[in-house]
Amino acid sequence: MTSREEAEIQISELDLLSSMFPYEEEFIVTDQVALAELKHYVENESAEMPSSKVQFMLNVKPEVSNASMVEFSMACALPFKYPTVLPEITVRSSLLSRSQQIHLNSDLKTYLMQNCSGEPCMLSAREWVKDHAAAYIDKELSSSSVTTSTAVQSEDITFTRLWIYSHHIYNKQKRKNIIDWAKELSLSGFCMPGKPGVVCVEGLQSSCEEFWSRVRKLTWKRILIRHREDVSLEGGGHADIQKQRKFSTLEEKCFDAHGARGNHMDLGQLYRFLEEKGCANIFQMYFGVEGH
Repeated sequence: MTSREEAEIQISELDLLSSMFPYEEEFIVTDQVALAELKHYVENESAEMPSSKVQFMLNVKPEVSNASMVEFSMACALPFKYPTVLPEITVRSSLLSRSQQIHLNSDLKTYLMQNCSGEPCMLSAREWVKDHAAAYIDKELSSSSVTTSTAVQSEDITFTRLWIYSHHIYNKQKRKNIIDWAKELSLSGFCMPGKPGVVCVEGLQSSCEEFWSRVRKLTWKRILIRHREDVSLEGGGHADIQKQRKFSTLEEKCFDAHGARGNHMDLGQLYRFLEEKGCANIFQMYFGVEGH
């Protein structure tokens, strides 16, 4: 199968998902630029391969009696060679512990490897999650005490860390907005302006999502969430939230700017900064290479 044929299959499958799940709370493409590049590649023989994978979210509510509040989100990315290779899928739910989430995602991958290799499989993956995911939640959630369990769960808080990538961040007003909004929403992290631009924010999930909602509405050449971390905190007191933070506040970080416009940062210094904060693995997610 040629790369263009693979791209055509990806577009067809995304169109199908869009028609089957027309509401954003069910299906949303989180990187519209990547989707536009993929369509351009399919429609123009001379076009270059897209620069990034299409990423999207599928939200699934399994049919579990007395558990209407249970919902799973599927964070999906289609590698350039999909469907020759499997899609990248991470299933999450605030009701899953870390070990349960790892177990669920491992079993989903095994299912796809055994049943869907070389074929479009997003609908099959969604059906598998719908049918099986609820079984990975603690048993008390599927019992008659589910009402009590969900009431307790509603008091739990999710700590979130967003790693945002932008083609560039130059504009002084945007940079001011990033810092001011983070302060307003009690978020910590950092912003590295220049080309590329890197923003990390961490704090309450609702605050991170409000921050992202504001930032993405600004005018960008390209901006996307490169990686997301969610940690469910039982009780979620101030001390629990502070323990999760890797940064004390949100500040702008410049690492020996160079280049004709002084807009390229020293990525080696960025890597060492991330390493100091215990986030060295993020570097490869951004730049596709190991830091040093």
